[in-house]
Amino acid sequence: MRHFLFLLASARHGGNTEAMARFAAEQLPEDATQQWLRLSDLPLDPFQDIRHSGDGVYPAPEGNAKLLLEATVEATDIVIASPVYWYSIAAPAKLYLDHWSAWLRVPGVDFRDRMQGKTLWSVTALSNESPEAVAPLVNSLKLTADYMDMRWGGSLINYYNRPGEAISDGATNTFFSGVRV
Repeated sequence: MRHFLFLLASARHGGNTEAMARFAAEQLPEDATQQWLRLSDLPLDPFQDIRHSGDGVYPAPEGNAKLLLEATVEATDIVIASPVYWYSIAAPAKLYLDHWSAWLRVPGVDFRDRMQGKTLWSVTALSNESPEAVAPLVNSLKLTADYMDMRWGGSLINYYNRPGEAISDGATNTFFSGVRV
């Protein structure tokens, strides 16, 4: 059975990206389970790169980092729902991914082994109608999937400029990426 983890990274609650993600979730098979986490509700400490300090081993995560780690490794599919902010993913999603660098080096977590074979997806709204504007976000996540030996599921992308447009549109005017970007 598939278990989808939806990570909402927008600075706006109920924004267009979230509406698109919720529409996509309605299309999942009935037996698929879902977990929704809003990254802004689970703040992470700034990432500290200690790979080349001392033994380079990271301590076991605590608090929100532990919750996110557990949710991540329990999922079969991870959906990063982030609008395009300055041609990339939103800061909370970037910080979450930065913490993956630590989780790779926490003894006993076996993060890379546990991530292999999972599927990484993205859902994004952008206010620029040029497909090139979303390429850095998509490529960043595709490269992350490749690095972790995960499958790249694709991107659900749409142009929305004003809050609420996805809701009024029914979030149906979308396209999947992987070929297009």
